[in-house]
Amino acid sequence: MLHHVMLRDLLSDIIKINDILIIVRTEGAIIEMRSNSLNLRQKDKWITIGENNGPCHMHIDASMINEVRFIKEQKTDRISHSLRFFDKNGEKQFSTVFAKMYDKEMNLNLERKKLYDNLFQKYGSQEIIKFNFEPSN
Repeated sequence: MLHHVMLRDLLSDIIKINDILIIVRTEGAIIEMRSNSLNLRQKDKWITIGENNGPCHMHIDASMINEVRFIKEQKTDRISHSLRFFDKNGEKQFSTVFAKMYDKEMNLNLERKKLYDNLFQKYGSQEIIKFNFEPSN
């Protein structure tokens, strides 16, 4: 259960930051939720972001998330900052992307970068966090 707590804490810290896009992508659809004013709660292995009766929410099976990667990805005109969440088979389950990292002139927003860097430092300054947990019998 310790890994569930760390995952919950990390997700809680992420959604406290405005303008984070939580993205779930499948072959046929993409959903993007903005973190602004979302809440988080956990019951057993299920973490819920948003309100069940609100305009949008998501349920995450914490036992399925085995790895988180802090990603800085070079794009044509910018560097994208995100966290990607993977299952035991290395399949990406969802991502959280720091939006509004650049202004209209493509200057890096240093306050937004500091939010990303602080999160990275808080969780051990490791690009990859592996969750080791024992499955229940």
